[in-house]
Amino acid sequence: MKQKMTYLAMLAVGGTLALSGCATKVAKCTGDTDTPQHHYLMGMKALEEGRIPVAQEKFERSLYCNEEYSLGYDGLAIVGSEKAKAQPDSGFRATEVERATESLNKGKKFADKTDEFFDYYVAGIRTRSTLKQKGWLSDAEDAYKDAMKLKVDERALIYYQGTEAATYFMGIAYLEALEFTKARDNFAEVLNAKRESTWHEKADKAWKKVDKIVLAMAGITVGDVGRKIALKESVTRADLAALLIDELKVEKLMAGRIPVASQAPKAEFTPADVLSHPFREEVLTLMKWKVRGIEPKYDETTKAYLFKPADPVSRAEMAFILEDVLIKLTGNESLATAYFGQDKSPFPDVKSTSPFYNAVMNMTTRGIMEGELSGEFRISDPVNGAEALLAMRMLKQKINVY
Repeated sequence: MKQKMTYLAMLAVGGTLALSGCATKVAKCTGDTDTPQHHYLMGMKALEEGRIPVAQEKFERSLYCNEEYSLGYDGLAIVGSEKAKAQPDSGFRATEVERATESLNKGKKFADKTDEFFDYYVAGIRTRSTLKQKGWLSDAEDAYKDAMKLKVDERALIYYQGTEAATYFMGIAYLEALEFTKARDNFAEVLNAKRESTWHEKADKAWKKVDKIVLAMAGITVGDVGRKIALKESVTRADLAALLIDELKVEKLMAGRIPVASQAPKAEFTPADVLSHPFREEVLTLMKWKVRGIEPKYDETTKAYLFKPADPVSRAEMAFILEDVLIKLTGNESLATAYFGQDKSPFPDVKSTSPFYNAVMNMTTRGIMEGELSGEFRISDPVNGAEALLAMRMLKQKINVY
């Protein structure tokens, strides 16, 4: 009997230990920096630097530490949207869109505090701006309004640090939607905030870029092609061809100077590298007018003349191209040699002996292009979209004078 009681007691103790072992939750992440918050912050910084795989790894680690950490899901939603944007295959893209949407929904589900809801709303703005699904801008605006209604303790915002972050990313959303005036207003609002924050420098850079675009578009109607190119940091040869044909209307202007329609020239051939290019027709239309500086180039590798549509256009090259357009449209051949023989250049980076000097002077003295406050022309720098669009507008004004 005594042995039986001892056996039962041991079973009871063993059962208790087993139950207590099941009830004890072993911490998955125990290091000082192995926390959901730290991994989330590192993931957001990786996103900022464009290191998408690293960001994904960090957000997944934050969720390993805490499966209900809402900010980790917010981060994964942004990662998913970036991966979807970069995915050329429609099937794989749809999968990434689904994952991003699912992560965003979980971010909302597990949000508990106001700072977590703020993070969720900003992630919503960013995700929708990247995915651009039907009605995305309206959804982004709703998320922005909801974010700004919250009474947030900004000290609790691990990454964003201030509510002006929502205003900045709504500005980016308007920029993506080609709503340039609204974008500029949002960036200005960030800059006019009472305190300077981590978003001021980004907003200042964005405001300057958009302000140039708004200035370039003032008083003229710009189509979708021009609006999209206006956002580019570097304009390609195909982009410039599209601006000349679709925005400056070079075809119409040139044809108007030919008395008989049958005398209008035609493109001699179609370069192989523009056969399937979205700006194929614009390139071919421009080619038939033989605009100097943007003709097909002989390629040693293929032993053929190619247009090189993806090559960036430098400021020197654009001056050269626009000078020829000006000469052709005005009929003033003397412009081609107007500044030959000058000894001194007003630009330290453009020598008077440079093959581009005459074109640079023709463009700058007429206000079609301009130099920097430093005095340089930035002759070798690539042309950005805002500069190209502004040059089209100014050239159009000068042509109307003749």
